Amino acid sequence: MSSTNPHPTAAPAAFRYSATSRRLHWLMAALVVLAYVLITSRSWFEKGSDPRLLVVQGHFWVGIAVFALVLPRLLARFASPTPAIMPALNPLTRLASQVTHIALYAFLLLQPLMGMLVVFLERGGIPLGGLMLPSPFELNPHLAHRIEDLHITVGSAFYYVIGLHIAAVLWHHFLRRDNVLKRML
Repeated sequence: MSSTNPHPTAAPAAFRYSATSRRLHWLMAALVVLAYVLITSRSWFEKGSDPRLLVVQGHFWVGIAVFALVLPRLLARFASPTPAIMPALNPLTRLASQVTHIALYAFLLLQPLMGMLVVFLERGGIPLGGLMLPSPFELNPHLAHRIEDLHITVGSAFYYVIGLHIAAVLWHHFLRRDNVLKRML
């Protein structure tokens, strides 16, 4: 019996997420990091300047990319069985993991939606090159600013949830020595 495969008759892939799930996980992780880098770097540039506009628009388009990948990611996640964590988690740790993952998926869905809603309410549409995707809503700058404040607050809170996710993975890998990280590599 191999030390890396506790079930020698099972295919090694059964101990990892599908290739599609793994690729989407890492792509979306990189996009979320890029979105945070872009929006925090806006303060490096003068208000109204072209570089500041570029990083804000970059943040917006990265958010759209994250939003566009959420459904394929969820479909890939549920199309294949979830590989078991070896050794198994106790019920409280499993619950904490499930709650954190639900929060992460909610963030990946709701943050881009709030960002798009802000642009719809503030600008009347989403610019697509020389075209404009018109807003289904009337202009409402006051509501746009309230949603933007919520978008910023949720984004700030998710620094901690993302940090918790990373800390948990490191705990699993280095202290618990289970296969949580290996399932996603």
